[in-house]
Amino acid sequence: MLKNKLTVAVILMIFFSLGLLTFNAKVWADESKKAEIKEYSKENKDDLYSKVEIFSYALTTIQSEYVDEKTPKDLIYGSLKGLLSSLDPHSQFLDPDDYKDLKTETEGKFGGIGVEITIKDSLLTIITPVEDTPAWKVGIKAGDRIVKIEKSLTRDMTLDDAVKLLRGDPGTVIHITVLRENEGLIKDFTMTRELIHVQDVKDVHLIEGHIGYIRLTEFREDSYRDFHEGLKKLKEKGADSLIVDLRNNPGGLLNVAIKISEDFLPAGKTIVSTKGRHMNSDTIAKSNNSNGDFLSWPMVVLINEGSASASEILAGALKDNKRAVTVGAKSFGKGSVQSVIPLPDGSGLRLTTAKYFTPSGVCIHGIGITPDIVVAKTNSKETKDLDSKGKQEKEDKKDLDEIFEDVKNKDQKAPENLTGNKKKEVEQKKKDDTDNQLQTAIDVIKGIKIYSSFSNSK
Repeated sequence: MLKNKLTVAVILMIFFSLGLLTFNAKVWADESKKAEIKEYSKENKDDLYSKVEIFSYALTTIQSEYVDEKTPKDLIYGSLKGLLSSLDPHSQFLDPDDYKDLKTETEGKFGGIGVEITIKDSLLTIITPVEDTPAWKVGIKAGDRIVKIEKSLTRDMTLDDAVKLLRGDPGTVIHITVLRENEGLIKDFTMTRELIHVQDVKDVHLIEGHIGYIRLTEFREDSYRDFHEGLKKLKEKGADSLIVDLRNNPGGLLNVAIKISEDFLPAGKTIVSTKGRHMNSDTIAKSNNSNGDFLSWPMVVLINEGSASASEILAGALKDNKRAVTVGAKSFGKGSVQSVIPLPDGSGLRLTTAKYFTPSGVCIHGIGITPDIVVAKTNSKETKDLDSKGKQEKEDKKDLDEIFEDVKNKDQKAPENLTGNKKKEVEQKKKDDTDNQLQTAIDVIKGIKIYSSFSNSK
């Protein structure tokens, strides 16, 4: 019975949070599914019940013998947290408050410093800082490893516990320490928490030569509507080609990524497929495009190491279908699907139930998407500073034990904040004429147009 209830629960409405995919699952009520569940229960129930008996014995022993009295709720919730965290970094038990917070996140408004995080190689890792948030402004980067939050070292810390420490009331101050592996440096940052409100679609404008530009920062409930409105505005202004900027986009709702992909793919083209443990978890999403307004537009998709999850679905769909040229740096590599399953008391489970595959059948989880044209982002000031200081400013590569020991024992140095002129420099980097990856994308669009004109003249 427990197995049946869990299987039915997994097929409920699913959504994304913390850079993790969500999707709408189908209700499976066919005879083959019933037979599959029946056979699985028959084969495993004896072993399951014997282990549940051990769990029940341990639970009652703890309740009666532990030095401090614990309520049944405390014990059950604690057990579920440990159970889910033992599966993978993305599976999680959500108590009722966490479950409410998850819903708030998908609406795009919450308090904190503005980072999307995951656990990668056993370390708490920044997927990307959200633009125009405290983390973005102080210079935190995609790939930074958070090794300390306030006085707490993050080794063996769960994703849920890290999120709780990073969040707080707007106006409160937080200190974190990060390891920047590519530079071999440990950096301290001090930030003031803000109310984070994510604007999904930004910088919709014409660049030059009728090239349209749209930057998509996340995939949330209203993202498709805003994105499509942006497309229509560009078309009205005379755009005949498009650059979609997915850099530092940590992902979001799978159905939104599919709908945006459909705007650029002919009907019948595969967008993404998912494969899970059971046959019924296997799905294939295909384009249902019926208008074709933007099918002929030359396209470039910009990605980087902060592009994850739904961003990789969109980029992978357009790349594999040879619909767009991808430019930039290799993406993050988040290709697992989490289902959020509500429980009767208002709590919930966030459970990894499938992996997704690009149209060519590639699972990019832990690998990422390598763009057609690899272009390292120019960051002139930091590059010059690093070159001038050379190796004397770098720490030797150390193993994890040494890193955490150093962070634990070292004196806290002055936080690195970007203010005044430094902040203006960061803003300046966003401009088109200083963005070398964007300039490469523009050149690619121009090249496509020239090639097309040759072909049309024959």
